[in-house]
Amino acid sequence: MSSINEYIFELGKNAKKTTTCMARLDSDAKNEALLQMAAALEEKVEIILEVNKEDLKRAKEMGIKSSLIERLSLNEERVYSMADGLRELVKLADPIGNVVKMWRRPNGLEIGQVRVPLGVVAIIYESRPNVTVDAVGLSIKTGNAIILRGGSEALQTNKTLVKILREALTDSDVPVDAIQLVDIPEREAVMALMKMNQYLDLLIPRGGAGLIKTVINNSTVPVIETGVGNCHIFIDSSAEIESSRQIIINAKVQRPSVCNAVETLLIHQEIAPKILPFLGEDLKAAGVEIRGCQQVRKYIPWAKEAAEEDWSTEYLDLILAIKVVSDLEEALSHIAKYGTQHSESILTTDYNNARNFLHAVDAAAVYVNASTRFTDGYQFGLGAELGISTQKLHARGPMGLEALTTLKYIIYGNGQIRK
Repeated sequence: MSSINEYIFELGKNAKKTTTCMARLDSDAKNEALLQMAAALEEKVEIILEVNKEDLKRAKEMGIKSSLIERLSLNEERVYSMADGLRELVKLADPIGNVVKMWRRPNGLEIGQVRVPLGVVAIIYESRPNVTVDAVGLSIKTGNAIILRGGSEALQTNKTLVKILREALTDSDVPVDAIQLVDIPEREAVMALMKMNQYLDLLIPRGGAGLIKTVINNSTVPVIETGVGNCHIFIDSSAEIESSRQIIINAKVQRPSVCNAVETLLIHQEIAPKILPFLGEDLKAAGVEIRGCQQVRKYIPWAKEAAEEDWSTEYLDLILAIKVVSDLEEALSHIAKYGTQHSESILTTDYNNARNFLHAVDAAAVYVNASTRFTDGYQFGLGAELGISTQKLHARGPMGLEALTTLKYIIYGNGQIRK
């Protein structure tokens, strides 16, 4: 254990040493580094895919469930998409150095707030190698150093990606040690990260409920809670049926293994007979298992009976819980009880119901007549994301560039002393 602690603290020390240089880099230097990393990923795509195949093989042998296998899997399109994500960051305005506001005091002092990097950010995540590249890109654009700890199932893929990204920095002004990877699988490494206050400024857990709970309960480093998505869609009595069917299929089927996929569908009792038989067939054709209340099973006889735990489960799979509710208020109460403050949506043509839903639902992203699948940094125009924050301090929703900054007061004087 002591050797693991020493290893983790060495990573932290190396990252911390880069922070002064990182904070002083101009936008051109950071953007050039991002472009070099994007080109390196495309140049080494075959190497990346070959290593990823080995990780996939080991994951299958370990019996990891199919939804996590899908997250782990890379292909040429996904690698090129990661490179494009870095180039998208180049196009975005650099938040560092932006003066948020400035004011003059009666004594002549000019006081302002300016955006600055956080310093050293660590992220603990599962399965998805694209998070490695997104996290590095966002950190460099915002002048932060990053320590990455991916899941053991993706260890070799992440090691390869980080090696390529670090090598791409050798001809740039960005210090290579601004990117650090925890390249050992031991759980003790995570515990060491959570206690590294002298080097870490922020820790972000991105993964399942178990990972997030462990980090929140054990970390002495400031944590931003992300990710668990028991997302709901409420079909109001006035909803357009054909549009609703398409939205539900998209929200559940398009990529079921991600945190912004819908997990529970609530349907107004007045529209249930008109939509459920057809929606049931849509879902059946898409391979979705339905777990419904008694009223749902009247219209979809093959649906399984929903248990209490189904209303609070993030399936990350082709499973959907469905409940018929009496009105908007019952839907709101259900979401308040079982939701995880991630993404919630109402399908309606009633303006007042839409406004009531927007105002009453406590979540990072609240939709009217759209799929929850849009809760994503790229889809929101943020370039990429470090995760989707479901808490309320500092950052909420998809965490893009601004979420990796803090504010510093700057004060201009001309000899003032306090009396």
